[in-house]
Amino acid sequence: MQPAATIIAKSTWSTEMRAMLVLAWPMVLTNLAQNAMTATDVLMLGWLGPDALAAGAIGTNLYFMPFIFGLGLVLAVSPVLAQEIGAFKYEVRRVRQTVRHGLWITVLISIPIWIFLWNAKSILIATGQDPEIAAKAEIYMHTLQWATLPFFGYVVLRSFVSALERPMWALVITVLAVGFNALANYTLIFGHFGFPAFGIRGSGMATSISSWLMFFGLVAVIALDHKFKRYRLFGRWWRLDRKQFAHLFKLGFNIGMLLSFEVNLFAVSALIMGTISREAVAAHIIAIQITSLTFMVPLGISQAATVRVGLAYGANDKAAILKSGWTSYALGVGFMALMSLMFLAIPEKLIGGFLTTDDPQTMAVRSLAITFMMYAALFQIVDGAQSVAGGMLRGLQDTKLPLIIGGIGYWVVGMPIGWMLAFHFGLGGVGIWIGLAVGLAFVAVALIWRWIVVTRRLEFSAVSP
Repeated sequence: MQPAATIIAKSTWSTEMRAMLVLAWPMVLTNLAQNAMTATDVLMLGWLGPDALAAGAIGTNLYFMPFIFGLGLVLAVSPVLAQEIGAFKYEVRRVRQTVRHGLWITVLISIPIWIFLWNAKSILIATGQDPEIAAKAEIYMHTLQWATLPFFGYVVLRSFVSALERPMWALVITVLAVGFNALANYTLIFGHFGFPAFGIRGSGMATSISSWLMFFGLVAVIALDHKFKRYRLFGRWWRLDRKQFAHLFKLGFNIGMLLSFEVNLFAVSALIMGTISREAVAAHIIAIQITSLTFMVPLGISQAATVRVGLAYGANDKAAILKSGWTSYALGVGFMALMSLMFLAIPEKLIGGFLTTDDPQTMAVRSLAITFMMYAALFQIVDGAQSVAGGMLRGLQDTKLPLIIGGIGYWVVGMPIGWMLAFHFGLGGVGIWIGLAVGLAFVAVALIWRWIVVTRRLEFSAVSP
């Protein structure tokens, strides 16, 4: 078979920029669409009242604690596929095995997540949450938890089509699912079109059904599209290569732990906000939802960087690795700098859609949310930088030291500073947000330093794809 060096060989900075944008923009829109599903849930739960919003917010943060680790496990499929395709453009067997192993990991990780989330009320009460809010959050979890298995499976299949640089199918399916999820939320939460009003339970039902539709939609595309059919992904799915499975799981474990360190920093921050006041946690979640939307852009660029760097890595092309990495970095950081300016300029307009009443409790939430948005603007740039740098390193399958960097930055630097400022210096929720910014900045600087060190050491004469 011919090495796939032609994919990235002799690329210039301008051609790499075009290639990165062509690959990244469908991924960005896919991420925005996926995030819109969660934002829709939170938005419509907010229409039920502050208690429903707080329960949904606390429940969602608990959900993401194990979910994000499982997501990291299956995200390992992307750099492995990119390297395999970069090394040999027409590779079939190894690609099929990698996808198959990713689907098995999906099943294995979903089971303990289900058990964890089924006991949401006890876990939340143990963390000091209001028992009434915890009870409502558990109701939400008992329907939302069934979204994990299909969503992980969808991520594995999305990694496959993205590694082949055809991410548009995932975008189309996700956009359709977002529309369905919004309609299903409206129908099942409030009881329209002949359905009963399930309240907060209906929101979890809507998202779970939408996730299953996303998975089966991509299964159908892969089974029918002639460019995907030749890989025969779903044939003899029980066959495993233990060595390759172990490599994929190890890589995914490091990615999952790094993502867990980051995302759980935000999740624990929400739990801490819950001990301050209901208004604080509601305002925090509104600000997080908005920052999550902007973060989807550097996240999509990061995913594209993993593919482009991985293709170049598989083809043993150091020049292309550097072009792919630095191009993605400039795109991600540049976009987040613009978002930082927007956060500072129009915070009131950004939070307006989440709060529709003018009662005193809602006004208190609005005031806090505006304050939090000001501090969120401070870490937009470093948030984009650490995300893209992590994707660049994943393209090189360098995950061990980034895991250590994340653990130190988020939990040794960021969280202690936030806790100290919140409770010992009396800054409350503002102190938590300052801690988040400091932790992200530490990780951003350390990861780009790691990229510089690793790429300087690359010697492909002794490397086999």
